[in-house]
Amino acid sequence: MKVDRACMLLYAVTDQSWLGSKTVAEVVEEAVAAGATFVQLREKEASDRTFMEAARAVKAVTDRYQVPLVINDNVAVAMAVDADGVHVGQEDMPVAAVRGLIGPDKILGVSAQNAAQAVAAQNDGADYIGVGAVFASPVKPDAGIVAREELTRICQAVSIPVVAIGGITAQNILELKGAGIDGVAVVSAIFARPDIGEATAQLLTLAREMVGN
Repeated sequence: MKVDRACMLLYAVTDQSWLGSKTVAEVVEEAVAAGATFVQLREKEASDRTFMEAARAVKAVTDRYQVPLVINDNVAVAMAVDADGVHVGQEDMPVAAVRGLIGPDKILGVSAQNAAQAVAAQNDGADYIGVGAVFASPVKPDAGIVAREELTRICQAVSIPVVAIGGITAQNILELKGAGIDGVAVVSAIFARPDIGEATAQLLTLAREMVGN
């Protein structure tokens, strides 16, 4: 399975911080049922066993809704559960090495903060680029902010889809209109909200307006 621009529209990234009494699979189902078009399972603090169990449970949900699932950073977990792909950052395993491990048919997403990084990732086999942080982010408070001008340069420099991430909310998403991105990736704007389904549906409507659909 490879990625297309349509599924980049509203990209949900999980975070254990806001699960409460729910499982990660339960909150993911609330999001995809309300229209999230792509899911990344991110389990930075989990043990390998916990990560694997969560990945299997989430994969069952995303398969049922026919939504792509990528695993953050952990190629072994992604391959073990037959996830649709992997997402890596600049400090993770080199992009070409990840592509070699997962093969040509899996989705490979790569984080980038400038056009040079994005072009290099595309050349090494990336299927889409995640750019951020585009706003100050409570999830990654130390992340550097990517200027609007650089975001536009990235979109112009690559031919693969580009999704913005970092501090995106219902209140600021439309500020990204016209930058050339194919969608937004959000964490707390979905999973920290008391009604995940309502938050997702609202963001989906705004994301469509943002990209011009």
